[in-house]
Parts: sequence; C-alpha cells; structure tokens
Amino acid sequence: MSFSSAIKLADLSDYIAPGQSCVKPIMPAAKKERGQAAVSLDLGGLSDGLRPNLINKTTQQTAKVSLTDCLACSGCVTSAETVLIQQQSVAEFYEKLANPASITIVTISPQARTSLAAYFGITPLSAFKRLTSFFKSLGVGYVFDTTCSGDFSLIEAQEEFVSRYREAQQTGNFQQSLPLLASSCPGWICYAEKSVGAEIIPFISSTKSPQQVMGSIVKRFFAEQIQRPGSQIYHVAIMPCYDKKLEASRADFAVPDESTMSDQDGAESSIRDVDTVLTTGEVLDMLNEKNLSLGSLPDSPIDRMFSGVTEDESALIGSVEQRAGSDGYLESIFRYAAKELFGKTVEGPLQYKMGRNNDLREIVLEENGQVLLKFAAAYGFRNIQNIVQKIKRKKADFHYVEIMACPGGCLSGGGQIKPAEGKKARELLEDLEILLHHSNERTVRDPRENETVQRLYRDWLGGIGSEKPKEMLHTQYRAVEKTLANPLTEKW
Repeated sequence: MSFSSAIKLADLSDYIAPGQSCVKPIMPAAKKERGQAAVSLDLGGLSDGLRPNLINKTTQQTAKVSLTDCLACSGCVTSAETVLIQQQSVAEFYEKLANPASITIVTISPQARTSLAAYFGITPLSAFKRLTSFFKSLGVGYVFDTTCSGDFSLIEAQEEFVSRYREAQQTGNFQQSLPLLASSCPGWICYAEKSVGAEIIPFISSTKSPQQVMGSIVKRFFAEQIQRPGSQIYHVAIMPCYDKKLEASRADFAVPDESTMSDQDGAESSIRDVDTVLTTGEVLDMLNEKNLSLGSLPDSPIDRMFSGVTEDESALIGSVEQRAGSDGYLESIFRYAAKELFGKTVEGPLQYKMGRNNDLREIVLEENGQVLLKFAAAYGFRNIQNIVQKIKRKKADFHYVEIMACPGGCLSGGGQIKPAEGKKARELLEDLEILLHHSNERTVRDPRENETVQRLYRDWLGGIGSEKPKEMLHTQYRAVEKTLANPLTEKW
C-alpha cells in the first residue's frame, strides 16, 4: 500500500529536533545486535538509554505509522524512512467497498462539494448529484451531505454558549468561563492539546464537529433504521482537510464492538463513527484514474434523508448567510445569543470589523454604548497564537471565537483542489465563497427549522438540552503530556 497521490511531501529533513516535542511514550532503546546499522539522533541531551518510540516496524523493518499515533507535529516522519499510511486511504476505501458483508455510506462536506464544482465548472447542486452518481456506480449504498449534522453542531454550540454565558453572569467572572472557543477544526484541537495545554482546554467547546456528529447519526440512528449493526456499516467522509483523518482516528470517536474480539487477549475491537476520511483532492484523483469528469457524469437522485436539499431537489439548503466557509459557527451563535440572552433580533448581514489581516475579524452587539456580545473569527496560526496569549494573560475580551487552523478557513483546507497555474489562493477562495453562498440554487433557513433535525431530537435524542445529546453530540478534549521538550529549539 502506498501514499495517496494527493499527498505531496517537500522540504523534509532527516533531523528530528527535540523542540518538535514528540509526545509519544519514551521507550527503552532496543539492544544493538551485531550487524545492525546505527542511527544517530541528536536529542538535545536526552540520555542514550531512552529513545522516542516514534514508529512501529514490521519484521521486514518497513516503517508504519498509525494515524491514531499521529499528532500532526511533522517531527517524526522524514525522508529517511519508507512510510506507509495504513488507514484513511483510497486503497482502504476500495478494499472495504468490496466487502459484501458491509454497506458503504459516503457523506460529503459542502466545502469539498464546492471545490469540485469550481474545478469542473458546474454548480454545487450538480456536483452533489453527480458525485452521488459516481459513488453509487462504485457500489456505495447511500450518499449524504453533512447539512443535517452541521445543523446539529450549530444548535448544540448555540446551547453551549448560552449556558456558558449565563454561568458567567451568575458567578460574575467572565474570564473563568469565556471566551468559548470553536472545536470543529482538528488542526486547532491538535495544537491546543499538544502545545497550548491545560490553560486553554477548559475554554474549548465540547460540541462535536459536523463530521463526527454525522458519524454518530450513521452508526447509531441510521444503523437502527436499516437494521444493521454499526460494525457492518462502512462510513466514509469526504472532507477539505487532511487533519480530518486524524480527527476520525481519535479513540473518543469510537465505541466497543462487543460482537468481535480484536486479539487473542480477548480485547474488544472498536467501531469508529467515521471509518475513513478522503479529501477533495483524493476524490479528484479517483475520478482522474477512471478518466471521468463530473461535468460529463449523469445526475443521480439525492438521498434526501440527511441531506440539505429541497424536496424537489432544485436547491441546496444552508443555515447561514455569509462568510460560512467554516460552517458558520460565529454567525449562527451570534444571532441566537442576541435573541436568547437580550431579546434582540439581528437582521441582515453582520457588520464585521476587520483586524490586521483578512483572517481576523470581530462583531459586536451594543446597547447604549455597552458591549453585550463580542465575537471574533481567527483563522491561521498567527491569529490563533495571539488569541491564545490574550486568554493566558486574561486580556481576552471576546465571548466567542471561531478558530480555524487554515488561513481562509475550511474552504482553503489542505485537502482541497489547488489553484490553477497563475491563480492565487486568495482569488480561488473568493470564487469558492461566491459559489457556496450566492448560488441561485441555494436557500437559507435557521438550523432549528430543519425537519429532520427536529425529528431526530424528538425520536432519538429526547429533545434539545436533554442528556442523550450530551452523550451523542459532545466530546471532551485534554492536554497531552509532553515527554520530550527543548524550548530553545522551539520555532514559531
């Protein structure tokens, strides 16, 4: 098995700097046997008796990396190793698709769909119908988009913020509970858990991302509807970001499979909410390998059960109006909190105040000169680090921050189709934003008006604010303890 052709490696160095702080457990070094080649690592004063257990090896000494072990630190895989990514690949997709005992379900994010639509010069709605046609021709059972799960994430995030705000009002200590930080970006979460630590973790929203909410819906609710155990459903998510592969591999997003045993010790195997994540670029590679173009594929009827499409399939349905390339958390929560907390209806487009760059902006709700709500969006690590430092110094005056690791947000994710030669990334982003939000084939409604979401809250989850949504639609994050560190080599 080899790398996906969509993965490009460049500027690699064989030197593993201790400042990259691999946090995997330190294991005793294996005894050197006669005839073995020695590999020398400068570990900045680390004793010779300890060595980071970075990569597991087979008996053939081929290095293998499990995504469950990866923390996106870019510090352990270098050009000196032959690395095989064993999970989350196109090859795995085809292998699992061929299993007659399971049914394959594909869910597509709006960002990935929009990127493919722009590349092939078609509308996002046409891209959805033709992607449905493509995947079903391969043997996929159902194709949904993540509109339903996105609405669940928005509603749960709204409720979480209002609860935090009221808690802060009661205690009178806003800096203890706020700002609430968005949690749907796995690149940001990985950075927060690994590099920022316990000071910031309590501020991170517990609401699952749309990808993982969809995993809960597919493996639990939908599995019951089609009378299949979760272990017989192979769930594939098409996403704009490689870090989504890491998110799907988190142990928090899996449940024990009591029907099987994973090893001779009798340990239970697990059922992942999302089994495989493929990026937009990987889907494009799949089409190219079969000499197919979305522009020439036929439309296929959409599986509307969880998809955001009108009943006659003439328009896509969105939940927010503007700048929602990262699912619209800021706008949705701001409008809801203004109404719920202060009885104020925010009409029309939000009036943002831009920061020092295009990826930093804020919005304020005021009354008689008093700030009632102050929200911010911070994309890219330069802006993220500034927000983090303000929180640590207790100088953050925001109530909510929508954080995304990628400059430009999810529409500019690393797994998206790259700009054509001669076109700048910012120009492509602007094209994608127009295609996503201003298409004639798109209508907007409040996430709470989604009839499927209403039905699932009523019939499956027991209502908004009950205990089951907390179990199914929320998670927890934790600081990862570092075992190797040399702050002198840390580069920002």
